Formats: sequence, structure tokens, C-alpha cells
Amino acid sequence: MKKSWEIFWQFLLLGCVSFGGPAAHLGYFQRTFVQKLEWLSNDTYAKLISLSQILPGPGSSQVGFAIGLHKGGLAGGVAAFVGFTLPSFLLMYWLAVSVDLDKPSSWLLSVSSGLKLLAVVVVLDAVITMFRSFCNSRLSVLIMLLSVLLLVIYQSFYTQIFVLLIAMLIGIVSNKSPTERVNIFQPLKKVSWPPMLLFISIFVLSLGFSQYDSVVGVFATFYKNGSLVFGGGHVVLPLLQTSVADTLTEQQFLFGYAAAQGVPGPMFTMATFMGAQWLESEPFSGAIIATLAIFLPGFLLILAINHSWQARIQHPTLIGASTGINAAVVGFLCFALYDPVFTGAVHSYIDLGIVIIGFLILKLFQPPILLLISVFILLSFI
Repeated sequence: MKKSWEIFWQFLLLGCVSFGGPAAHLGYFQRTFVQKLEWLSNDTYAKLISLSQILPGPGSSQVGFAIGLHKGGLAGGVAAFVGFTLPSFLLMYWLAVSVDLDKPSSWLLSVSSGLKLLAVVVVLDAVITMFRSFCNSRLSVLIMLLSVLLLVIYQSFYTQIFVLLIAMLIGIVSNKSPTERVNIFQPLKKVSWPPMLLFISIFVLSLGFSQYDSVVGVFATFYKNGSLVFGGGHVVLPLLQTSVADTLTEQQFLFGYAAAQGVPGPMFTMATFMGAQWLESEPFSGAIIATLAIFLPGFLLILAINHSWQARIQHPTLIGASTGINAAVVGFLCFALYDPVFTGAVHSYIDLGIVIIGFLILKLFQPPILLLISVFILLSFI
């Protein structure tokens, strides 16, 4: 109990100050748990980061959960998740119940406009960064372009599932590691099957529920999205957009995403805002259900391969699948950058100019995220 409380407290402190998105969170974790507290070695921490990159789910939160698991077992993992997520959960829930997006006041419209323009800058930066990391071959660029094309032809959640499956198969087939494939099934012996089967079972069941099925629909929608988010926080944007488009307005969706940029902790707490807005009669229940549902798949997968992850991150089949999937999600994010992020935020040449200047400032000076938020909100009022 004492160990779990210590884990909770350390992650709560980080959850209050961890601005800047997933990459920044990993830096906070490294300084706190590797350098300062020495809960794990640099090598172990680096492998945890590698693992989080090839699994679906919120990358930095999965690393935090794995650190808690390493330090204090399952109770430690839960303590790490609750501590790190609680501050942003409370802030996003407060925003969801305190702002009226149906009848917004003038100041709220200005703040919303500024945050939406900031979202264009942030997503554009994420697209460029992910393109450089994941589209470094002709095949990966082709996969990325194919994913954009298919979404242009038919935008739906099931189109995205189809694209991810095709990209995964292409990545596996194209991966050249024939000598290592002899032991392709060896790591399966160390999989913890109860959480793996639970992950698969809930995902399959969630496919049978639509967003119109009230409470169950909320859980199913966010669980499906949490199961398919490869590449970290921003990638959840295009997946959620196709899933909640008929339930939440574009104003609610973009405000929730933009607000998530301005709070500390994991970006996935945009689900907190959307869940509370979705179940307006029971906002707290909606916030809790959506938040737990979107985080749960990634944590179940961490539990499933907790005892075999060091061998698994070098597994050629998994590396090939990850290569194809990561290229596809860059395409998803490219499409989302245009619709709804750009189309929902940029309505004039002045807006476009603010986005261009903001992006140049971000790339040239790399200011703190809080400073960027303040500047964009100030410009929206002016």
C-alpha cells in the first residue's frame, strides 16, 4: 500500500506539470524515474519507449503504466495511471460542464477560435514529425498516400480498420528478416493470455454496438478507438472524428481536442471532455466511461506482454507490422489536418497568416506550450 501511494504521488506531481504532449512526458519520466529516483535503468526505459511505439494506445501513458507495473505490480500500474491522468481529467471535465458550446459567449468564441488555430499548428507539426520518422522509404510513403486516398473516397471508422490491416500485411511481407523468422511463434509462450483475450473479446463485442447505444455506445466507441491508435496522442484525432461525428458537433469535437493541448498530462483526456458532452444528462458518468474505455486497451496489451516485451520489440513480424501501420496513421493524420482541423479553424486570410506565423515560431524558437496557448488566445481577442 505504501509503495502504491508513493507511485501515485510521484505521478500526480508530474500530472500537474507535464505540459507539451507525449514526447515531453517521456522526458519528464526519464528525469524523474531514471535519473532522480532510479526506479529503472536507462536501457530498460529505452526499451519501454520502443514497446509503446509498436503497441496501440496512448504512448506516454503506457510507459507510465509500465513503470508503475515494474515498481509496484498491478496496483502500482493503476496508481501511476490515476495519478498522472487525474489533473487533466478534472480540468477537462470542468471545461465540459462549465462551458456552453450551444450558446457560446463572445469570450468563449474568441478562446475557442484561438485554440482551434493552435490545433492546426500542433497537428501540422505532428504530421511533419511523424512523416520524417515513419515514411522514410518509398513503400511507406506509398502506404501513407494510399491511406489518404481511401479516406477521401470513403471516410469511416471501418475504412480505417481496413487500411490498418492492409498496411500491417504489407509491412510484414516486405520486412526482410528471413533468418529470424524461424522462431516466429516462440515469444507467444510468454504471453499472459487472460488480459490478451480480454482485450480481443471487448474489441470484438464493441464492434457490435453503435454510438447511438447510450452508455454502452460511449464505452464501445472509445474502446474501439483506443484499440487502434498507433503512434500516440494526435493519431486519435482522425479515428475519433469518424466515430463521434454523428453524436458531437464539430464545435464540441474541435474544442475538446484543442483544449487537450492546453492542459497537463495525457492528450487522451480529450475523451473526458467528449464523454461528458455526449451524456449531457450524466456528464460525470460519461467522462469516466469514455476515459477508462480509451485507456483500457493499451493497458491490457502491456499486461499481456509484460513478461516477454524485451524479446518482442525485436520480433521481425512485429517490426514489419509496426512499420506498415505507422505509415498508414501518418496518412490518417494528414487527412484530419485538412478535415476537420484546418476547415474548422481557418476561415480567412488572417487566420491563415496566424497559423503560418505560429508554425514558424514553433519550429524556430520551440516556445513552451503555455506561451503558445496564451499568444493564440490573445490574438483571437485582438
